[in-house]
Amino acid sequence: MSNGFRIGGDLHVSRLGFGAMRLPSKDGMGGPARDPETGRAVLRRAVELGVDHIDTADFYHSHDGEVRANDLIREALHPYPSNLVIATKVGPVPTVGGLRHGGPADMRRFVEDNLTGLGVDRLDLVYLRIGPMAVPHGESLAERFEALAALREEGLIRHLGLSNVDTAHLAEARAIAPVTAVQNQHQPHTTRRDDADILAVCEDSGIAFVPFFPVGGHHALDDERPAVVAARHGATVPQIALARLLASSPVALAIPGTGSVAHLEENVAAAGITLSEQDLADLGDRADSTGSADSTGSANSV
Repeated sequence: MSNGFRIGGDLHVSRLGFGAMRLPSKDGMGGPARDPETGRAVLRRAVELGVDHIDTADFYHSHDGEVRANDLIREALHPYPSNLVIATKVGPVPTVGGLRHGGPADMRRFVEDNLTGLGVDRLDLVYLRIGPMAVPHGESLAERFEALAALREEGLIRHLGLSNVDTAHLAEARAIAPVTAVQNQHQPHTTRRDDADILAVCEDSGIAFVPFFPVGGHHALDDERPAVVAARHGATVPQIALARLLASSPVALAIPGTGSVAHLEENVAAAGITLSEQDLADLGDRADSTGSADSTGSANSV
């Protein structure tokens, strides 16, 4: 595995980072609150282990709003290490009925809320997140992205990214301002055609591809093939899923999230797993001895 990647050509990060969604609540966004001191301990340990890329959002908080990911990050780590990159997302607004998505006029408030919560004057990377879980094909993001691009010109944002988009969205945004990262739901074993297409564009353009739910999210990893490879390495199936993701493309970054120090340590250790050609063939990511491969596509070795 390559040791790092430069987001936007200048923000160097290790390819395995940390996602903060599960810090405020075990159930993710809007669930019952976790003990905030546990969240702060996880963050401190992440930095001790060399994590230099944290993914967060102002809307990552417990259902009562009392425990918020950005507050935990600021309380645990501020003043921040000089090499720490913090990425955040804007767009969704949690409501009683689920999520609503803000318009262009909301973008400044979203950005300012993240600046305040994190205690910084400029955000390293801001993703515009659109749509619910399904990619909203045909929906224009131009006005919202233009509003973020204007805030970037003001110096409030260093780099811009997109989340939950297709290749048409990416092209639309790139006509407005540089896009340095894309964050879509993706696992190599369940690659959708949309994600294969957008990953190809990212590879061609040097854009970071940063999947959310990198080890399956709410879906169990029940394919027996990773279990076979995990046993070979003395590793867990989630560790093999992370190693597989990092092997899938030189532009792929992983941001597994957890509210447990032990689980964090397990995730970070996955960066040290080197998958062999035989491992990748057994996972279906390489041609086997008969020259066949499954439809998940090829991957670069770790």
